[in-house]
Amino acid sequence: MPAPATTGRGLYTLVGLTTAIGGYLADWNHTHVFNDRWPPHAKFHNGQTMSMGLCLGLSTLYYVWRRNPNITAEKDALRISTWLASMYWITQMSAILYPGSRAMDPEFGDGFPQAYLCAGLGLIIWGGYYLESGRIMEMEKRKA
Repeated sequence: MPAPATTGRGLYTLVGLTTAIGGYLADWNHTHVFNDRWPPHAKFHNGQTMSMGLCLGLSTLYYVWRRNPNITAEKDALRISTWLASMYWITQMSAILYPGSRAMDPEFGDGFPQAYLCAGLGLIIWGGYYLESGRIMEMEKRKA
């Protein structure tokens, strides 16, 4: 039995909302935006990252929920949604690879707690993709 039409979209919605507001929830505090030890340029890039998350999250929601005129457009929207939903989290995982980069400032702890969030959201994205692909295949069968 196929998943309900909104199950996959619900998973994308969870990721889209997390991407859109997560940076603000995590960074609008003394560890980032209001950290007096951060130079202005670091805060500039933090603001850029938060704004990028907002744009990617809202774009994910737009593409996953918009009405599409046909199956081809539906497939394209799913691919676009998957890419948009993934970009922020892929780039967050890659940030640790830059010279001198750390996932946390030493005064606030050690480790890479973002890795668990990124991996979990990646699994949710692919779960949503699987469910939405199944929904689209069912649409194709009904049209045939």
